[in-house]
Amino acid sequence: MTQYMYGKNVVKQILQDSDRIRQIWISSDDRAILEMARKRNVPVKKTDRRTLTKMTESDRHQGVVAEIEPYKTYTVKELTDSVPKGEHGLIIMLDELEDPHNLGAILRTADAVQATGVIFKKTHSVGLTASVAKVSAGAIDTVKCAAVTNLSRTLEELQKAGWWAVAADMDGQDYRSLAYDFPTVLIIGNEGKGISRLLREKCDYVVSIPMKGKISSLNASVSASILMYGINDRRFPL
Repeated sequence: MTQYMYGKNVVKQILQDSDRIRQIWISSDDRAILEMARKRNVPVKKTDRRTLTKMTESDRHQGVVAEIEPYKTYTVKELTDSVPKGEHGLIIMLDELEDPHNLGAILRTADAVQATGVIFKKTHSVGLTASVAKVSAGAIDTVKCAAVTNLSRTLEELQKAGWWAVAADMDGQDYRSLAYDFPTVLIIGNEGKGISRLLREKCDYVVSIPMKGKISSLNASVSASILMYGINDRRFPL
């Protein structure tokens, strides 16, 4: 399967952090990219912007496209086994999130707080795409992601293994009221529908972010970021 990444910063980040790039197409001489590609022994081909737009189905490639090895996904067990001894893990479970910008931003925050990983569905959900990578600013390479068939079944298995499920939804208790002194699965819902009824019913806690203004909800990635840092702050207070 061929996968393309595009954008100058994205391609530079991949060249800097990994050997995933197979080949680069470029429409203008970017000295930094050309030099980094030379050091990595990555072949570079000159082409025109129209060809790059056709390859990526986007006009936001900034004149550079890279063919890469597909991004690796992990099993849920690999995620849970990676939790350091004596620490409580933090897994972000995404219930049919559809916007690649939301997933990219969530991965970026997950990297910042050193979350255990991110779980999403194989279908009806955004996956590890070029757009996600661009927004993640490299976090797509550093955060372990697991794609599963059934979120409810996956959550049940995690709970049997000692993890506690915390849903982010309206009408929950203040997220600051929990100590999060347990392995935590933080569940973020779909941008429009929120968390499915079946998944919410399986959760141990439902938490909300206090809203004092006239707007009743926040963007999914903003909510996830606030909650991830909130959990991190309660576990590691200054």
